[in-house]
Amino acid sequence: MFFEDKVLTCKQCSCRFVFSVSEQEFFSKKEFTDPVRCPECRAARRINEAQREMFPAVCTTCGKETTVPFQPADDRPVFCRNCFKPAGWGDRSNQQALANLEVEKENGNQERDYHNKCNAGIL
Repeated sequence: MFFEDKVLTCKQCSCRFVFSVSEQEFFSKKEFTDPVRCPECRAARRINEAQREMFPAVCTTCGKETTVPFQPADDRPVFCRNCFKPAGWGDRSNQQALANLEVEKENGNQERDYHNKCNAGIL
């Protein structure tokens, strides 16, 4: 693939920056999309992310322990980096996986309610 320097505009500070041939080759090799922030804004963002509080969680898909930048809620699925990335946010397969989890959760709640009623002598 042939690359040449591109001039892009940063979405954060609106300054123009050069996306060099070597950067494009690296991004292409890693299958990254073109950057939307200039190098300075990307660096500042990485510093902010490094200082962000992380919370422990267990991936809903694979069960692996991970950390996430938000307080996980019991009623919402959490994905590790490996499970989140392949499906892609907003991807139809990810939406279907979430729908399946909701059905499984609802079925689990119904089963638990049935057992609770049995144990209480209601049924």
